[in-house]
Amino acid sequence: MKIRVEQPAARWYKTEMGLSDGDSVRVYVRLGGCGSVHPGLSLGVIKDTPMRVGVSEVVEGVTFYMEEDNLWYLDGKSLRISFDERYEEIKMTVE
Repeated sequence: MKIRVEQPAARWYKTEMGLSDGDSVRVYVRLGGCGSVHPGLSLGVIKDTPMRVGVSEVVEGVTFYMEEDNLWYLDGKSLRISFDERYEEIKMTVE
């Protein structure tokens, strides 16, 4: 189980969220949205300070992570975060 953030996605987050090198972005489970893994739940992101990191990856100077208590959402799989240039949007895929 791991988190994989592609460079174009990390650059997009840095621009859109005004992030700097050394900042951290938490990926968390939220109620609602269009999640493909668990009906009625989806993933959100927020600039935050890590507490109990379950998985993480540093890309473009930013740490992207999920806390231990949200790893159940991945169900033993990995999370890939990519940027779709055609639609100019982030895509999160559990694989």
